[in-house]
Parts: sequence; structure tokens; C-alpha cells
Amino acid sequence: MYVREVVVQNQVGLHARPATFFIQKANEFKSSIWIEKEERRVNAKSLLGVLSLGTTGGSKIQVIADGADEVQAVDGLIRLVESGFTE
Repeated sequence: MYVREVVVQNQVGLHARPATFFIQKANEFKSSIWIEKEERRVNAKSLLGVLSLGTTGGSKIQVIADGADEVQAVDGLIRLVESGFTE
């Protein structure tokens, strides 16, 4: 299991469009991936799960992965979040 924390950079957080980008990226990996915010954990490959966190800009989230490509998965998703989803 590999875990890293990141601050959501874009102003509106993980609303529909950035959440879709996040999920598409998460689905590129074989590992099980979760996002955790304030002790609430959801499947990072689920749109409803990601949206249900209500993640706003400036929120801290943890990206957690478990599997063969866990390090690549977490690092790739962290880069996406840090880029602000190119907004």
C-alpha cells in the first residue's frame, strides 16, 4: 500500500470535469485506488464516490493505492491534482 497527501490546487475542487479526468487517470492502473478526505474513503474509480467527498479547492486529500502499480498510480494522480487539472 502506498499513500501520499496533496492539496487540491484548482479553485472549484473535484467537481464533475476534474473528477472525470481523475477517474480516467485512475482507471489506467490495475491497482485498487482510493481517495480519503477527513477520514472518509471512497473508490477513486467511481464518479459518484469522488463527487460525494465534496472536495473544494485548498482541501487536503490522501491518494491511496494497493497493487502491482501502486506507486505509479499514486504519483500519476498526485501530478494531475497538482497541475490543477489544467484549469
